[in-house]
Amino acid sequence: MNRSRHKAALLCCASLVLGGGAGYWLARQPHAAATAELTNATSTERKPLYWYDPMYPQQKFDGPGKSPFMDMQLVPRYAEDTGNDSAVHIDPGLAQNLGMRLATVTRGVLASQLDVSGTLTLNERDVAIVQARASGFVERVYAHAPGDVVTANAPLADILIPEWAAAQEEFLALKRSGDAGLLAAAHQRLRLTGMPPALIAELERSDQVRPVLTLSSPIGGVLQELNVRTGMTVATGQTLARINGLDSVWLAVAVPEAEAGSIAPGQKVDVRLPAYPEKVLHGTISAILPEADPGSRTLRVRVELPNPDGQLSAGLTARVSIVRSTPQPVLWLPSDSIIRTGRRALVMLVEDAGHYRPQEVQVGHDDNGKTTIVAGLSEGQRVVASGQFLLDSEASLRGMLARPLDVPAPSATSPALHETEGRIIEIGAGSITLAHGPFSTLGMPGMTMTFPLATTELTQGFQAGDSVRFAVSSTDTGLRVERLEKMEGQP
Repeated sequence: MNRSRHKAALLCCASLVLGGGAGYWLARQPHAAATAELTNATSTERKPLYWYDPMYPQQKFDGPGKSPFMDMQLVPRYAEDTGNDSAVHIDPGLAQNLGMRLATVTRGVLASQLDVSGTLTLNERDVAIVQARASGFVERVYAHAPGDVVTANAPLADILIPEWAAAQEEFLALKRSGDAGLLAAAHQRLRLTGMPPALIAELERSDQVRPVLTLSSPIGGVLQELNVRTGMTVATGQTLARINGLDSVWLAVAVPEAEAGSIAPGQKVDVRLPAYPEKVLHGTISAILPEADPGSRTLRVRVELPNPDGQLSAGLTARVSIVRSTPQPVLWLPSDSIIRTGRRALVMLVEDAGHYRPQEVQVGHDDNGKTTIVAGLSEGQRVVASGQFLLDSEASLRGMLARPLDVPAPSATSPALHETEGRIIEIGAGSITLAHGPFSTLGMPGMTMTFPLATTELTQGFQAGDSVRFAVSSTDTGLRVERLEKMEGQP
């Protein structure tokens, strides 16, 4: 019995040993496969060409590490990423999947429309003033009040003028005497007292004294002032009423100062009033007032509109469309293709083989989805009109700088130079260390850097501590000093 138990124990131990060995062998197989796969992946891993700081991609480094410019690690750049360092490359198939649309810079005369607001006012040229011709007393005021609309020759008030009564009695007495000379003198006196010719003619015809003058409105319009009351005394030349005609009205239009250069007298205007939505009034700009509103920064423009039916009332608001056209052909693009950063405007310029480059532009006015281009592009060039923000973000991540307006494109025979001033820290064999100011054309701040020299002869006659003005160019290995000269006053 003991012998059988011992044999069973031996068999059990052997099984455990064999099972453990088999398990260990099986466990080693995935590890070996993974090790082989990792080895193969390591052997085919891409090797960087160089490392760079995305904030200052002009400077290139031979190995990884921390950027000397910013508190960040350098980023590797591989061979397949260096096809065009100044442009973003997008595969044509991917560009189609992104729905990328292109637009062509076009030259032509733009007929545009400026939509602004305006307010109707009374025509200040069509105004009549009623004054007292002589001193007297108000006997009667007709049923009118300021704001009423009156017709031409509508009576306003009756004024008793005592001086006229005596002059008229004298005139009638001389008329009966038959003395022509004295009669002419009396007639002249009537005129000098302020009697209107119509009243003198009535006196000669009826031979009846008429010392009461009925003031009437010389024109039809709105009665803006009526300064008479029954029983009051009036003096010669006193203003008693003011009437504003309604045959035409003025439309005061507020034009933003940025659009002031695109409007001129004589331009056609379409006017729509919320009070009469079914009507479209047509007019022309009659005057551009020489003073802008300092509060709203708008230019005041006057449009005169006919008002034959008297429906146009002062104070009504209007939507105004000013039809304008450029006298000369201009360059323009769809407004959607412009990237506005707040300080400047950019476009993504299309280059060959699916490459896109940011380009700074100077824009003019916008209208109806079109923006005029003042500088930065030429006729026939193509830009991205849809999806340009993705390309701009990619260019920013790669540290690409938009080509400024005042910097021409570099040619194949003459690379672009970037100038600044600095002080020599150290001169080495084929290199120079400079504490320099910012490169405005590169968007690069001032710092201390070591630059390779285009030729070693550039440093002849220079020493550490000299203040210099120098120029660098962008090469495959970074920035290189192409020109070096002493500042004025240096020995």
